[in-house]
Amino acid sequence: MKIDLTFSVNNIDELQLRDKNVVVIDVLRASTTVIAALHNGAREIIPVSNIESAVKISGSLFGDVTLRGGERGGKMIQGFNLGNSPLEYTEASIKGKSIIYSTTNGSIAMWKSRFARNMVVGAFVNLSKVTEFLSKTNEDALVMCAGDSSEPNGFSLEDAVCGGMVVQQLSQMKNMELELSDSARAAHTLYKSFGRSIQKMLKDSAHGKYLAGIGYKEDIQYSAQVDSLPVLPILSGSALKLKKDEKRAAEPEITPAVK
Repeated sequence: MKIDLTFSVNNIDELQLRDKNVVVIDVLRASTTVIAALHNGAREIIPVSNIESAVKISGSLFGDVTLRGGERGGKMIQGFNLGNSPLEYTEASIKGKSIIYSTTNGSIAMWKSRFARNMVVGAFVNLSKVTEFLSKTNEDALVMCAGDSSEPNGFSLEDAVCGGMVVQQLSQMKNMELELSDSARAAHTLYKSFGRSIQKMLKDSAHGKYLAGIGYKEDIQYSAQVDSLPVLPILSGSALKLKKDEKRAAEPEITPAVK
């Protein structure tokens, strides 16, 4: 299996991703938030590339079952229902709802992957689900770090370390032969350097410091919990949903009443 990795979505064209297996990673916070929302009962997440698209799409859907979520500069977009904190996406607020989703980096990476053969969303909170999916698929894959568009080179330490952890877990699986690109090797090396304390790495990262400064310190702690949300968002049409087997497992079996 060949594993490639890109450190930023900035220079990626959507046509480059056609028919590829793609893992989108935006640890702080889009990936973590999407995973949390679906874990807590959202019907689907529809990633879009900009605010205008979010407004247009949500206007054509049923208002009582559709929410708009996302951020600019880390803060909720004016007129939206939700921001980009995973702690906002509680079962009480989003269960059964469709969420039109627009963020600075993560939703763009997800939207650009709409022509992929398979696109899944990964973060520390569901990392083993990602590697399980890749191992079962057993095909070449691209780990696409959303990165940070506010940085000149688009690099984001937390996304790269998470991508490196994907490589680490895959390399430890039995009968798994990996061929790594140079960038995948570099991410793996970063994981070896920073992976001993995920929370500290997130806290000390540039974006982690920014989020803490605007009041989202708890989001950093939430995002650092490895395998705390064992579900896998996968793109189906234009929407991210849970894998079918996971959705069935999450829904309680209803036993007919005995008359």
